[in-house]
Amino acid sequence: MGRFKNLVVFMAAVAGSFSTIGVAAAEQGQPAPWQTTFQEAFSPVALEQHSFHDMLLWIISAISIFVLALLIYVIIRFNKRANPTPSKTSHNTFVEIVWTVVPVMILIVIMIPSLKLLYYGDRIETPDMTLKAIGYQWYWGYEYMDEEGLAFDAVMLEQDELKPGQPRLLATDNAIVLPIETNIRVLVTAEDVLHSWAMPAFGVKMDAVPGRLNETWMRIDKEGMYYGQCSELCGARHGFMPIMIRAVSKEDYDKWLVEAKKEFASGGTPAMKFAQVTPENAE
Repeated sequence: MGRFKNLVVFMAAVAGSFSTIGVAAAEQGQPAPWQTTFQEAFSPVALEQHSFHDMLLWIISAISIFVLALLIYVIIRFNKRANPTPSKTSHNTFVEIVWTVVPVMILIVIMIPSLKLLYYGDRIETPDMTLKAIGYQWYWGYEYMDEEGLAFDAVMLEQDELKPGQPRLLATDNAIVLPIETNIRVLVTAEDVLHSWAMPAFGVKMDAVPGRLNETWMRIDKEGMYYGQCSELCGARHGFMPIMIRAVSKEDYDKWLVEAKKEFASGGTPAMKFAQVTPENAE
């Protein structure tokens, strides 16, 4: 009776997990509870990454099924009862050629789209605008390189600062505002230690290295709010360096630029209160 009850609980948990897959996929630009898949893709690079992942999933599934079938065949065909007098064969030239050539061919099939995707996501030849992200301990600073003097810091909102609908540990006081359907070059660097600027919905994850400019790009397909985080262990507040992007139409972006140049005319908002760790904010 106990085993049956445990089985029922297990099956209910599995069913619940599968039932939440659709809910997770419905979330835009942020992770969802019980999510078992990637975040929905909202950029060409992310779409290509998902396609490459799906191709690899088919290949590894076929390999796993083949190996399982081969193992079952060997167990049934060559056990002591079915094969009391085993063969003393030590070499088989054909089999040795096959198990060498086939894996090489599989690796070539994987390598070609892999290299194409690496080059595709590396940089954009003709960007429409450039955003510079600078990692600090522990917040992000941003500079709009095409707009003179437009720069600000983005610090995570504490629990009591959140507005309705803003996700905990992901919302910031200032959002990066970017236009959709625009080729955006992203320059990533750091002021102190290693950080990593990651936006899953856009297929972007770029290391921020002090003294070095790393480059990537993105093109946002749909308006909305998108969230990411620092993905490099950078210190005590590593888990409190979120990234918040508000994607808007090109018309709304032009309007925002006018207001932003006035709001951030001083060259950024002070965030130094988070630069030092205290017992209160380190928890």
